[in-house]
Amino acid sequence: MKPKIKLVQTADGVNYLVPFVLITTLFFLWGFAHSILDVLNKHFQDALSISKTHSALVQAVVYGGYFLMAMPAGEIIRRYGYRAGVVTGLLLYGIGALMFIPGERIMSFEFFLLSLFIIGCGLTCLETAANPYVTVLGDKESSERRINLAQSFNGLGWICGPLVGGLFLFSADGGSGSIAIPYAIIGILVLLVAIVFARIHLPEITLPEEPTGATTTCERSSLWKHRNFTFGLIALFFYVAAQTGINSFFINYVTEHVNISAREAALWLSFVGMGLFMAGRMAGSWVMGFIRAERLLAFVSAGAIVAMVLVIIGLGNISSGAFFFCFLCESIMFPTIFALAIRGVGEHTKRASSYLIMSIVGGAIAPIIMGYIADTINTATGFIVPLLCFIVILAYAIDLQKKKK
Repeated sequence: MKPKIKLVQTADGVNYLVPFVLITTLFFLWGFAHSILDVLNKHFQDALSISKTHSALVQAVVYGGYFLMAMPAGEIIRRYGYRAGVVTGLLLYGIGALMFIPGERIMSFEFFLLSLFIIGCGLTCLETAANPYVTVLGDKESSERRINLAQSFNGLGWICGPLVGGLFLFSADGGSGSIAIPYAIIGILVLLVAIVFARIHLPEITLPEEPTGATTTCERSSLWKHRNFTFGLIALFFYVAAQTGINSFFINYVTEHVNISAREAALWLSFVGMGLFMAGRMAGSWVMGFIRAERLLAFVSAGAIVAMVLVIIGLGNISSGAFFFCFLCESIMFPTIFALAIRGVGEHTKRASSYLIMSIVGGAIAPIIMGYIADTINTATGFIVPLLCFIVILAYAIDLQKKKK
């Protein structure tokens, strides 16, 4: 039997290849939405003459949407199923993207923030549905490998975001380009995908019933007795904080330290940084067939710590190269932490997934802190924030390994 079929097959022979392929397309769409933010950050600094701290609100409103929408998204999925969560997310994503068309005429930073907040709410629904759904489309022992494979297509979206954003938002002569065109294209595409998902059938994976509102406090709190979940919730918060902070100020850092244009920096981020990010996710799914997920997580978090130290020191091309090594290390962190955190929570899976998606709010906080440090000290010093975040992730990986022994 082919390995790729085993990956999406249960022990009793049920094959989930088709729903796995369909859901995996969503990973690309939200990867694109997140990565184009890193170009928007620098674009707004130049086009609207705002500070780094102010431009960091771009990330804050999107990731803030995760915090506010995660529980409602979880409730939609619990009551109406995974497909309803996906369609709701796609509709919000598409509407928010199309709002950039009038936004370009208004050129109001606040209006753009509202559009991005709506997109963030849509992405919350998508991630709350797709991440746990992928982990149960097959044998539970291969859940970490399965979500890493799906997330590799998320990495493809991360490549396309800076590429498209850099080409449309930064003109060749160093000026600002059109912000409406890329969002109009993605908005129309997302709404078409919503129509497709509204008309297809996705199998609902039956798990034991989740606790309802009538359950006792003791029963409802039992989820928090799973140490891998509670520590994983913290680790995921710090991972998203680190990733968002690094991506948000990568263009600022390299334009200041390597003397290249913002357009060139966006292409570096796309082809090299996000290319390694995607390659790492694809390789991660294969590597986990030989190395336990928690051990691999420890290795890559240690590597990311070293990379951030080099970035903070500021060694020119060496520090720029350290960014790319860090992107490779980051690649498997989110899906691995997510899968490890919900391992063994059983009937609490959907509720646990909602809490984990709420932890993505870390991406709203780190860029603002880093922007403030960049405005008051310098950009390089701001990367102490992701350094501290990776230390927390390393501690989580070590804790999981101790639990295994």
